[in-house]
Amino acid sequence: MDEKRIVREGYNQVAEKYLERRHVGLKEMIYLHEFRTMIKRKGKILDAGCGGGLPFTKYLSKYFDVIGIDISEKQIELAKKNVPKAQFYVKDMTKLDFPEHSFDGILAYHSIIYVPREENYSLFVNFYRMLKPNGIALFSLHRIDDPGSIEDDFFDTKMHWSGFDKNTNIKMLKEIGFEIIWSKLVGYSLGGSKYLFVLLRKP
Repeated sequence: MDEKRIVREGYNQVAEKYLERRHVGLKEMIYLHEFRTMIKRKGKILDAGCGGGLPFTKYLSKYFDVIGIDISEKQIELAKKNVPKAQFYVKDMTKLDFPEHSFDGILAYHSIIYVPREENYSLFVNFYRMLKPNGIALFSLHRIDDPGSIEDDFFDTKMHWSGFDKNTNIKMLKEIGFEIIWSKLVGYSLGGSKYLFVLLRKP
């Protein structure tokens, strides 16, 4: 099973339908406001798993120089139309090679949850490397253990999830060197389970 192919093809199929529901009235926006206030204006932000660019990338582009990446070609196509001020690239977030200390902030909203969990630790290490000292990160992660699961009816297509439980995620982030500003369980606006949200600082 190629988990990343499932995610890429799934989001290529449902990109427009997903965006219609995702960009209206999301309660997760409140945490994005806090993220923004902790980063200097006109700083450089990475939106990892930006989807179609609404609402998060568009909001951030009002204040920062934003680079959005997503594994789905269709999502990036939509993002370029929706947020012309930002830069967008089709990339696998586990293979990013931006220089060290590239970003003042890194956002990963409902995107790491699709990455095969055996790649999570190296992903966090690379995010840490790309953040500037005192950089801020905001991630949403699994709160329960999921070695890898498939849903056959995600907006009428197949989708893959994977991740670790809350304590394992927090332990990994601390081991890498992140300072945990806060962590909390937040219900997903589109329904379903709660996720672990973490606001982090690189000392």
